[in-house]
Amino acid sequence: MNLDFNTKLADGYSSNSQIARILTEDWVKQNSYCPSCGCLPLNEFANNRPVADFYCSTCSEEFELKSKNGTLTNTITDGAYSTMIERITSNQNPNFFFLTYTKTWSVNNFLIIPKQFFTPEIIIKRKPLSDTARRAGWVGCNIDISKITEAGKVFNGRPYSYISWNKTNSINI
Repeated sequence: MNLDFNTKLADGYSSNSQIARILTEDWVKQNSYCPSCGCLPLNEFANNRPVADFYCSTCSEEFELKSKNGTLTNTITDGAYSTMIERITSNQNPNFFFLTYTKTWSVNNFLIIPKQFFTPEIIIKRKPLSDTARRAGWVGCNIDISKITEAGKVFNGRPYSYISWNKTNSINI
């Protein structure tokens, strides 16, 4: 498995957040499979779909990717609070991938959290943006993964090993 991102895909982009999104999503698309059924490859949703980046065409599981430069911390910055709560309490709530990478654009860790471990209790509501902000009043959220039981964290120092879980709260490694 190649842990390096295909940095050629970033040609023409100047924003680090756009570059990171393009490179990390491509890496997952090229190097992953559905942890629920083992199907290759995962498919991408159209950009900017709320709380969903990938789906499995075989079992219909959905996955949201969160990535960041550096190391994985217990609190992960996310998007809109109301959208996240609505999504994780719906019948089509997603599973989550957390990917960290180095400054040289290489994967250093990958964490999978199955959807049944995502509850409103782990979502931290942030203060609304100030009245002077461009998006005044917007309310974001953070994800506190320290509140997730260790059994709900499918994590390996290596980016992947064959991992699957069934849809009834048990994990099979």
